[in-house]
Amino acid sequence: MTSRETTSLLPRSADGAVVDAPGRSLGDWAALLAIGAVQWPWLLRSLRGGSRRDKRALLDRLGLPYEALPNLGSWKADTGLLRLVADHILANKPRCIVEFGTGASTLIIARALEMVGGGNLLSFEQHPEFVEATRRWLAEHGLQAELRAVPLRPAPGGWAGLWYDHGPLPDRIDLLLIDGPPWTIHPFTRGAASTLFDRIAPGGTVMLDDGARPGERIVARRWRREWPDFDWKLVKSGTKGTLVGRRAT
Repeated sequence: MTSRETTSLLPRSADGAVVDAPGRSLGDWAALLAIGAVQWPWLLRSLRGGSRRDKRALLDRLGLPYEALPNLGSWKADTGLLRLVADHILANKPRCIVEFGTGASTLIIARALEMVGGGNLLSFEQHPEFVEATRRWLAEHGLQAELRAVPLRPAPGGWAGLWYDHGPLPDRIDLLLIDGPPWTIHPFTRGAASTLFDRIAPGGTVMLDDGARPGERIVARRWRREWPDFDWKLVKSGTKGTLVGRRAT
């Protein structure tokens, strides 16, 4: 997840209590334990979050103060992902961006959109306090976005795990950034994002954070089979890699 504060590994109820994924089957537990046993190197690398030099270079490019990103690493977006997102926005000027997982990436997207003359950012997060903290964080830097706190529900599209109960979405999305829910719900839980791929505009882009992890690699194989009109590649910048898919024009 992407947040300045510590992000719990499981979804939480409205009062902040950690809750387990509802109806987790023995098969779900087996998948979680099997993937968790082999992906510890990625988890260890994620603690770093990128070098101070890279973070300062990104902030310089966006005209943000160095304290704007005080704490990267752990379950947060790393500098590699943030730079990739910023570069994409500055080069392609997307008008509609939808993000799942609110926090550091939200700040970077909002600033990059401001630099290219504007655009709409709709960001979803399951923890209401993170949404409020991020909204204040953006305001500190004169930025804004449409942030929504929504619950998680059983994943659609035949996917395991949980997905965001996001409600209506724009019909045309230029950039879809997927940085949640956490893998501890299920290693394939982010796969349900594919139920939105028909909304990606021709020439539009999907980005899946943590794309080098074992669970996300399995998700990517299914996406490649089911969505051949996207050109998929794994970008290995950063500590966890990003799967990038561009829809044919």
